[in-house]
Amino acid sequence: MIRALQNMPLLLQFTAIAGVAMLLPSIYALRLEEFHIARSFLYSGVLTLFVTSLIAVAVRAEKDDEVRLQRYLFALFAAYTILPIALAFPFYEALGTTSFLNAYLEMVSCLTTTGFVLFEDPGRLSPALHLWRAIVGWMGGLMMWVAAVAVFSPLSLGGYEVSARSDFDQFNEHGQRLGRLDAGRRWRRTALHLVPVYVGLTLVLWILLMVIGERSLTAMTHAMSVMATSGISNVGGIQEASTGLAGEILVFLFLFFALSRKTFATELGATRREKLFDDPEFRFAIFLVLVVPTLLLLRHWFGAIDVDEEFNLTAAFKAAWGSIFTVLSFLSTTGFESADWQTAQNWSGLSTPGLILLGLSMIGGGVATTAGGVKLLRVYALYLQGLREMERLVHPSSVSASGSKTRRIRRQGALIAWVFFMLFALSMAAVTLMLTGLGIGFQDGLVLAISALSTTGPLAQAAVQSPIEILSEAAGVKIVLCAAMVLGRLETLAIIALLSPNLWRN
Repeated sequence: MIRALQNMPLLLQFTAIAGVAMLLPSIYALRLEEFHIARSFLYSGVLTLFVTSLIAVAVRAEKDDEVRLQRYLFALFAAYTILPIALAFPFYEALGTTSFLNAYLEMVSCLTTTGFVLFEDPGRLSPALHLWRAIVGWMGGLMMWVAAVAVFSPLSLGGYEVSARSDFDQFNEHGQRLGRLDAGRRWRRTALHLVPVYVGLTLVLWILLMVIGERSLTAMTHAMSVMATSGISNVGGIQEASTGLAGEILVFLFLFFALSRKTFATELGATRREKLFDDPEFRFAIFLVLVVPTLLLLRHWFGAIDVDEEFNLTAAFKAAWGSIFTVLSFLSTTGFESADWQTAQNWSGLSTPGLILLGLSMIGGGVATTAGGVKLLRVYALYLQGLREMERLVHPSSVSASGSKTRRIRRQGALIAWVFFMLFALSMAAVTLMLTGLGIGFQDGLVLAISALSTTGPLAQAAVQSPIEILSEAAGVKIVLCAAMVLGRLETLAIIALLSPNLWRN
């Protein structure tokens, strides 16, 4: 059976896995005696597996000697656009109080790890539906973990283009060049390495959260959301959890896996065996996590003088922790807010520091992680190039003393990073223009555009004075958001690659 699953097209493999996953909410709903929801997921799962089996038999053909990576890239695009239709059926039938378009939008939001808060009242959804949202987001994160190394790396996409060279110079344990491996074998090999790590980290965080007193469903939802950086919660966010500061510290530690691929894998793809602190992405992320809260704390301190709290060390600690946690959360595009984030805002007099959160989300996390955004490596490449240009203004004939790797990132990497940044800016402008044309205000349209393209859905609640009610908007707005989330998840360069005849030419 495993061999038959491996020989199926990638999209059908995803659909079959989704059909099996539907049985989990069904069992959970049955345990809670929510029989309608249990039947909805059971019937949908069985039907999905049945239809997938029929299609697999119909398209069965002789296996090619080599499966091209372009097919896998197209399969990923199809997975983010077609697969949510199947995922939305049980959600739509079980809820029964929303339209199918809303259910589809919810599933696209979960699968792309965006995590838009569409249902502001968590009580509107049953525990089984919350579990299904978390599972879909978790599977979407796992899919990107594997796809980054198996598909994006050999095609020099997804941030790998900045440090290009690499993958084709790497060898596996059999002496084969990784860049020339068959796409199917490469996908299976990568999944064999990364799936146990992803599952293991999720289980560890889930158990630790339960140990400190969190309910099992909430602990599982938050553990899956943290590993997938989806920001999905069944209680309205980490600030509403019952574990308090201890739970936030655990989540904080696991958010670091979204900052660099070297935190969980050192032998795959373009990654070399280096220390974690030698990774420029990780160092740059630590710099941001330390500097941005420090600046906010200074602003908090001067704001506290006006309200006679300059000697309140408790308030200072809460403001510092709330800033550090929230900065790391939005930098990783997870979008969880600390319970002390509101305390920090009140103490400083800053009502909604939305621009800071928008900027952090746009920067995003590390290459080959579940985080979205422009990616830290691209921003670091632009920083190196800018620093070098300032040096040349003072010493025009100087020669850089940096190593070959840094020079490669600063030269070729900075150029392609700048191209991607311009494409991201154009995409943001286009999505904002379409949303404003459909009746959304400019500020809300800009926030929604950045939220979708950076896959940081909670920005729609955290970066504005009053939360944006997406479900009340027109159907056109929801369709634009779905397209923007897929574009942000796969990135503009990958979409352009799909449309390029050169990539498909033999």
